[in-house]
Amino acid sequence: MEKVCPECGNRILGRADKKFCSDSCRNAHNNNLNKDQSNLVRNINNRLRKNHRILTKLNTKDKTKTKRETLLKHGFNFKFFTGQYITKTGSTYYYVYDQGYLALDNDWFLLVKVDITL
Repeated sequence: MEKVCPECGNRILGRADKKFCSDSCRNAHNNNLNKDQSNLVRNINNRLRKNHRILTKLNTKDKTKTKRETLLKHGFNFKFFTGQYITKTGSTYYYVYDQGYLALDNDWFLLVKVDITL
């Protein structure tokens, strides 16, 4: 039985377990599978990535203090985070993946990094 490429329909030559006729068809197929379905999802993911980059850049020692003004200057958006942790004392840490921040007094923020092992 002749196998055909699921992306372009061309005949597949080579190994018996080969699924695509070329690297470009394999890449195109996977890009189509993994692309975001809507602008909303893509824009939120881009915003989360930007917030994560900013926190990573500013938090060089796994625990750092910075001003709100510094975060805003770099383009940080406080509306976008991936999770939060409320301590027993009622303090709320907001996380963007493994990077977190805690609001302190006088517009200071404590930046923290948690070790997430999957």
